[in-house]
Amino acid sequence: MRTALSIAGSDSCGGAGIQADIKTMTMNGVYAMSAITALTAQNTTGVRAILESTPEFMAQQIDAVFEDIFPDSVKIGMVSSAALIKVIAYRLKHYGAKNIVVDPVMVATSGSALIKTDAIRTLTDELLPIATVVTPNIPEAQALSGLGIANKEDMLLAAKAIGDTYGCSVLIKGGHSINDANDLLYSNGKYYWFEGKRIDNPNTHGTGCTLSSAIASNLAKGFTLSESVKRAKAYISCALDAKLDLGKGSGPIQHNFDLNSHFAEEM
Repeated sequence: MRTALSIAGSDSCGGAGIQADIKTMTMNGVYAMSAITALTAQNTTGVRAILESTPEFMAQQIDAVFEDIFPDSVKIGMVSSAALIKVIAYRLKHYGAKNIVVDPVMVATSGSALIKTDAIRTLTDELLPIATVVTPNIPEAQALSGLGIANKEDMLLAAKAIGDTYGCSVLIKGGHSINDANDLLYSNGKYYWFEGKRIDNPNTHGTGCTLSSAIASNLAKGFTLSESVKRAKAYISCALDAKLDLGKGSGPIQHNFDLNSHFAEEM
């Protein structure tokens, strides 16, 4: 069985972060492992508290995984401090990690900030240059590129700016009122649009974590980046369309909508 490592924060209500990643990786047919960057006390209405791992413990978690079960892909989600970002990048370079998917989590679905301001620069300097692909939403793409995004043409410019600056592929998720849930992949100087139908479901807690984990899962199984994105979008669309309704805020999606899922098929 192929394997994937999630380096991300824990979500106590189970819809995002490590919990969403493990569910997604399992449903997409790979063995999921984790290195936890932070504990969060949160639910669908907001984040109450964050307790970070120390850089030393972060390194120990990563070492424990790589020295025993070398992952076929790595997904990086919420990392709130510069010190943690630096140690993650250092250990991944040390082991020659492959198929690295960076989800630059900056703000939770509820609106709570999840990264310190000084850590954003460290993320771009340390993690993006070693990433296979980075998966920002519209606000995150604006922060990473320094460009405003109001339409599809702006998405093209921002994706090129990020990709050319940091030497990685870029998937800008267009679900933040730019278009009808169409995503743009910029890879090796080429653009690929992935059209999607906006699903009428207010419960979107953890969708970014889920998409990036599904991409990492498919990369681990040997699919190309573009095929991995296509399969990941199909998976998340089905999870949203299942219309799970939990919590008082923006609830989680139904990761296990198909326990005998064809998304777990090998290539």
